[in-house]
Amino acid sequence: MERVDAINRLTTLVGKDLRQLADQFGVTVWTQDGKKNKGWAGHTIERYLGLAINSSRSPNFGSWELKLVPLVARRTGILRVKETMAITMIDPVEVTNKEFEESHLFNKLKKIVVVARVFENQTDNRSLMHSVSSFDLDAPEIYNQVKADYDLIRSTIRDQGFSELSGIMGKLIQPRTKGAGHGSTSRAFYARTGFVSHILGKGHLVPLPSK
Repeated sequence: MERVDAINRLTTLVGKDLRQLADQFGVTVWTQDGKKNKGWAGHTIERYLGLAINSSRSPNFGSWELKLVPLVARRTGILRVKETMAITMIDPVEVTNKEFEESHLFNKLKKIVVVARVFENQTDNRSLMHSVSSFDLDAPEIYNQVKADYDLIRSTIRDQGFSELSGIMGKLIQPRTKGAGHGSTSRAFYARTGFVSHILGKGHLVPLPSK
């Protein structure tokens, strides 16, 4: 599916309850043993667009990537980005051997569509779709900073070791643990909340970090 076609189709969902759509497509939100499928909303959007659920490290629509992020309301009622956005796992061998322009991080970020939903509570009985945004990694200032973050992570792995990666690294992209439970050794590239807000076109809610 072409990106413009996906955006047009997704736009028709704005304001609608994704939980109802999940039920319609048979996407599990809560398992019988009471465990939550944290990726239910993203799976629902993928099913809506006709994409089979998979864990490929390539962009999930070939030339572009689809992401979903939750928004939460401040006490004032203004929405903000709830959390960082996972982009792709960090393979230390791959990162060490590949320049930024050859990396999975670049391939995932260079052309994306981000769907924002409103997170109301942990039960997720309802979650309204808020907006659809497209983003290309082509603005020089953003491109250069993402590349600098990647290069920092890459040099840390190469010179100090994979275990020395820290979530405090990177202005726009950070390396963080990913996996079940504390003590996980798996790490992934995450877009910081300020960067996610910028991608959504709502930089006034969460500003980009200053230089």
